[in-house]
Amino acid sequence: MTPSNDRFRELRQLLRSYEVTGYVFDDTEDRSGAALSAYLRQAAIEPARAAEAAAEIDDLLGTGLFNEEVADDVDLLPHIHPPHGMTVEGCLAVIGGHLRQFLAEPVAPSQTAPQTAWEWKERFPELSHLLGAYFHQDFSLEYSSHREALDDYTSDAPESDLRKLADEIHEFLSLNESDQLLKRSAATLGLGILPPKGVRLRQWLADVREIILHQM
Repeated sequence: MTPSNDRFRELRQLLRSYEVTGYVFDDTEDRSGAALSAYLRQAAIEPARAAEAAAEIDDLLGTGLFNEEVADDVDLLPHIHPPHGMTVEGCLAVIGGHLRQFLAEPVAPSQTAPQTAWEWKERFPELSHLLGAYFHQDFSLEYSSHREALDDYTSDAPESDLRKLADEIHEFLSLNESDQLLKRSAATLGLGILPPKGVRLRQWLADVREIILHQM
């Protein structure tokens, strides 16, 4: 169970990005690795996240990784594997250094496509929710048509989520210029079925966006 105060909420999100490396720490003091680079690209869109993560690392290192006070919170953190000669605390300190450098020298949000599954899902959270929760591989056990599933989603979604979804679909289609890349990226977000018969994936997503816009 997540503690009510969720003391290391953002650090937990950051460490989840290390799934791309098998949770192996791949950063150095001079260079951020694949996982941290993905997080920093996302933080360029939401800089407050980097500040929160840096503060949580300082809190954890100041309190002590094995202090009983934070034992339950630490249990919820993905466990990264430090390279030979380094400790987890040392790895976290390196991450903190990169975060502080990022905050001191902000960069513009990247206009390129995400590079990891974690980054795709972080950048398109509402689209990931729609595809993963309503158009998964067991879709046919719950719905008789794509439209029925979409109607189920829109029946409970607030207008703010619908607007966010419409914006995300627009950006998602723009970033995935080829149909092959679009298919792969949609699967990364959780799409487990084909679009309606006779409709290409790009057209179906555009149609979904139009339906969403008309229901707002």
